[in-house]
Amino acid sequence: METLDTSPERPSKSQMKREMTALQDMGEQLVALSADQLKKIELPDNLRSAVREAQRISSHGARRRQMQYIGKLMRGIEPAPIQAALDEINGVSTAANARLHWLESQRQRLLENEAVIGEIARNHPATDIQHLRQLRRNALKEQEQGKPPRAFREIFQVLKELQSQETSLDTASPEADLD
Repeated sequence: METLDTSPERPSKSQMKREMTALQDMGEQLVALSADQLKKIELPDNLRSAVREAQRISSHGARRRQMQYIGKLMRGIEPAPIQAALDEINGVSTAANARLHWLESQRQRLLENEAVIGEIARNHPATDIQHLRQLRRNALKEQEQGKPPRAFREIFQVLKELQSQETSLDTASPEADLD
């Protein structure tokens, strides 16, 4: 008489070890981030403080133990959002690449047509339009004279800041609807 095993299959010991190592590697990535990058990732308080502590530790043995502790803390949380945030910071995500391409196209449109500044003024009334016009003029002059693209890069940073303000407003608005 055959008995059917209805218990769910548990992962093998090797599979569990691979998963734990992957979580510890993700912890290493978190420890390698700057303070500003770390602020952008939503982490439980105990994990955030463990990561900060690991950043301060210089002793090899103590750091290894701290990394194991971080791996243990990470087993209790969902790693997918953290990995997505790390991919975003590292520029690996397709969404990050799409945003960068969009920003580059907006910068190119701005350089080709001054009317784009009017669009930016309508969409972002708090923007310093005079500064943006000056950057555009300087970038065009840099291109003509073959100078390093300082203003060209600065335009990109201004557009990136405007986009980040826009996305922070978009993420804040659903919470306002809940009140």
